[in-house]
Parts: sequence; C-alpha cells; structure tokens
Amino acid sequence: MNIFDELKWRGLINQVSDEEKVREYLASPGATMYCGFDPTAESLHVGNLVPLLCLVRMKKAGHHPLYLMGGATGRIGDPSGKDKERDLSDPDLMEFRLEKIKGQVRRFVERNTGERPDIVNNYDWTKDLTAIELLRDVGKFFTVNWMLQKESVKGRIERDDVGISYTEFSYMILQSYDFYHLYKTRNCRLQIGGGDQWGNITTGCEYIRRRSAHEDEQAEAFALTFPLLTTASGKKFGKSEKGAIYLNAEVTSPYAFYQYFINTDDRDVIKFLKLFTFLDQEEIAAIEKDLEEAPHLRNAQKRLAEEVTRMIHGQHELDRVLSATEALFGKGDLKSVDSTTLRSALESAPNFRYAPGDVPDLPQMLVDLGLVKSKGQGRKDIKAGGVYINGERVEDGHEISDADFMAGELLVIRKGKKNYGLITRG
Repeated sequence: MNIFDELKWRGLINQVSDEEKVREYLASPGATMYCGFDPTAESLHVGNLVPLLCLVRMKKAGHHPLYLMGGATGRIGDPSGKDKERDLSDPDLMEFRLEKIKGQVRRFVERNTGERPDIVNNYDWTKDLTAIELLRDVGKFFTVNWMLQKESVKGRIERDDVGISYTEFSYMILQSYDFYHLYKTRNCRLQIGGGDQWGNITTGCEYIRRRSAHEDEQAEAFALTFPLLTTASGKKFGKSEKGAIYLNAEVTSPYAFYQYFINTDDRDVIKFLKLFTFLDQEEIAAIEKDLEEAPHLRNAQKRLAEEVTRMIHGQHELDRVLSATEALFGKGDLKSVDSTTLRSALESAPNFRYAPGDVPDLPQMLVDLGLVKSKGQGRKDIKAGGVYINGERVEDGHEISDADFMAGELLVIRKGKKNYGLITRG
C-alpha cells in the first residue's frame, strides 16, 4: 500500500495540496518530507504524536523524514491558533527546551525504527541571514494582500484589542524560507503538520514555486495536514483534569500516561488505535469486533494504552505500570512495585506524611487519610478485617513497624475494595 493511502485509511489526512501528485511523490521509496517542532515547552505532548508517528511511518515506508527543530522560528512565535501575541522567550531557555525536545525525538525514533533520526535546526541557516537578504530574497515574493488572507493573520487583524505584531506577521515568511532551504539542500518537496499549519505550509509551497520561476526553474512542493483531534465528548484530545499529557516522564509519569489512554471512550478507541499505533487493518478489525462483542472487558483500551506507552516509554516502564495496575486492582504483589510508579499510581489518593519519629498507630493513620471519621471507627474496621497494609489484610492489634514501610518510606493502606491512602515518612 502507498503510504499516502495508509495515512488516509488511518484518518490522518485533513488537507492536501494535490492528492494525486502527493500520492505519486510517495509511490517510490526515497522521498523527503519534514515537520517542524518549535520549542515552546520543555516537552512534546501527545498531540505531537500524530506528526512524530507520521514521520516514523514514512521512514518505515522507505522515505527520508526530516525532524526540524525551530531554533529560529521558536524565537519569533507562530500566530496560528493563537488569539493574542506570545511573550518572547529567553534565548537560553529556548535552547534548553530545544535540547530536551531533540532528546525526546531521538529516543522515540530510535525505539520505533532502530535508526537515528535526521534532525535539522532552522537556526543554522537563519542566524546569518541579514535583514536586507530577508527582505530582498524572501520578502519580495510575498504580497501583503495575500498574507492578510491567511487565517492565522486574519483572525488577529480583525481584533483591534490584540492585533498582530510585524514579528508574528512575518512568521510564515521564515517558515516558507525553511521549506525552500530544505528543497534546495535536501530535495524536500513535502511538508506535513497540524491542520492549523495549512496557511503556513501552503505559503511555503507558493514561495518555492515563485522563487524557482524567478530563477528560471520549475519546482513544485506539496502540503499535507492532519486533523485537529477532539474526543467524542467534544474535549480537546491530550488534555486531562490535571492539564496536558506530556511525553516527558518527569512531567507526566508513565503510569498517568497509561491511564490517560486506558480511559479512552469506546467511541474513540478504534480511531485512536489507527492514529497512534502501528497495528495494521486486520489487527484493528479484530479488536473492533471484540469491542462490539465484549465492550465491558475494555480489551481495545488495554491494547491502545500498552502500545502507546511502550512506544513512548519502552517495555521496561510498561512492565512497571502493568505491575502497579495488577497490584492495586488485581492480585499482584504490591511490594514488588517500585516506589516511583507506586507514588504516581496513588497520586490522586489521599496521602499523609509523617516525620520519622512521629509515626502514629494504624487507627490514627486511617483518620489522617480521611478514610474513617474517628479512631474508634478505624478500630472497628480493622477488627472486621476490612483494612489492608501493602495489599495484605491487617489483623486486629497490628502495630506499625519499620517492616511495614516499603523501601523504608512508603506504606499503602486500603479500606474495603477501592479506598486507598498513601503514608510516607522522612
């Protein structure tokens, strides 16, 4: 299957400048394409998975994807999808973020292709460009009339309260120059991106056409965008109650990452399996049939969460997450779960911290965690056999000791089947 047709089946095609020509461009191995990632944060988020995965799919199809780091464009600010001007970030902070994102991209691509990604940085070919060169050699090919028709500009121009600076107005010119530079130096004729990038990408296509004609050449470049994702409930994809879901384990833990996907709505899960996994049509059709016959088992969600967590965090972290899930909600051994994953798994549960010498008795712990209203009620629950420490039922009269603290610092208390609390000390 032509990779274009696979992208179409997966629901990844939103807009394309010329479908037949793009399909032809991708028909034979060796085509070059790119997508840009501006360092607006220290980590990419799950929304960035769509273009990242698309570039990896291109690699698996025998093509040459380029991962463009926005070392220059990130200093300017993309007005696309923004209703007000961005604050300019400190250059050192931008560089720090860029290195973080490069590391994420490198790990992701190596894990899923076995090869190092081809990463380029637009600051390398932009930093020495003079103002005169930018105006004469690039700006000359853009009419303000045409630029004003772009959605990213039009929405801001029509609002007198915010407007748009010349800096952000010029963003599309810099992005177009990137496309032209990669066309000239890497024979890259396809740029991909989110649906909000359509105006920027097609501007680059037009710049390549116009400048090449000025240089007595005939050149054609193409644009392809992905749909902006929302869930069946109407929410923006990638947002949880605590905010965005990031790919950096230090920002969003592997356990929280896994839980985000395990909680996918039945109405979304097949779509997400197409978008975020490498499973083929036959495998996804079988999962869809299983979902129709036994939705209560949530096998589709489990497969989605496992595939995506493995893809981002690796098999080792996935095993940790599954061990914690089994220990908390199945029959696994809670003591075998590493403390970091356990803390993450119980992040939303009540927790209480004691100084090393101030650890009270178990009934008081139940009160401090809010699992009971009084020590007397706590004693009754313990006597009735309804209280567990680290997954094991507590006998009446049990006294808390150092041995109860896993890794010397954590103690998990459960009352009944689902009421958890986490005690820490130190």
